[in-house]
Amino acid sequence: MNQTNQSKIAAVVITKDEERNIAACLESLTWADEIVVVDAQSQDRTVEIARQYTDKVFVRPWPGFGPQKNFGMDQTRADWMLVVDADERITAALRQEILQTIQAGPPADLAGFEIPRRNFFYGRWIQGGGIYPDYQLRLFRRSAGRYDDVLLHERLQLRGRVARLSHPMDHDSMPGIREHVRKMTRYTSLGAHEKLKARSRVTPWELAGNHLGTIFKTFVLRGGYRDGIHGVIVALFAGMHTFVKYAKAWELLQQRGQQGQGVEQRGSGMPA
Repeated sequence: MNQTNQSKIAAVVITKDEERNIAACLESLTWADEIVVVDAQSQDRTVEIARQYTDKVFVRPWPGFGPQKNFGMDQTRADWMLVVDADERITAALRQEILQTIQAGPPADLAGFEIPRRNFFYGRWIQGGGIYPDYQLRLFRRSAGRYDDVLLHERLQLRGRVARLSHPMDHDSMPGIREHVRKMTRYTSLGAHEKLKARSRVTPWELAGNHLGTIFKTFVLRGGYRDGIHGVIVALFAGMHTFVKYAKAWELLQQRGQQGQGVEQRGSGMPA
């Protein structure tokens, strides 16, 4: 296909120990003009598998979500970026919509597209709880923006108008309870550090009440009850995530306070 860079699409995937997911992810991207994989020194077969799909596999230390994606974007000359997580899949209908949209030549002021995402928990598509359509800004002009450098939930800083596509991508978010617990452990630690960038205390209400509010909002107000037992588990995990994040933030503050007291004592000549 004879294309200019303005109509080419490069898929960018960042990875870390994703041998279970990476083949299905990249298989759903074989139609893209380029595939770029940036791996954070995986200890499993992720890199070996990725190299079966593309010669643009880069292994480098982990600098954070945003910088890793920015690096991947810099490895291609295509104008359109499609950023996909290793546990996501581009469906056939979405692939066709993307190709038709880009080949038609979007207006110059249109910088990107949000894509609806179907999240699967424990083998089931979760439609309630405010989890669908879960729009994600993943298809955009490379020249229109960059990702920021926050620890968790990095944001794409895009200049220009954003439209929405209609067909969803699939996200194998939580294959089982074990994976959910492991992800929660990691993301609550990142979330606690990010929370403390903007505050210096955690109140008793935040510890005791926010998780209950999250459960009620997820299960009742956002219709999580429609997903049956899956909805119950999702809502309880959402509440637990909130509680653990604030508890970890509180613990970090306690540790910082103790370290500060130690420095003060040593500075006054008292024994540490």
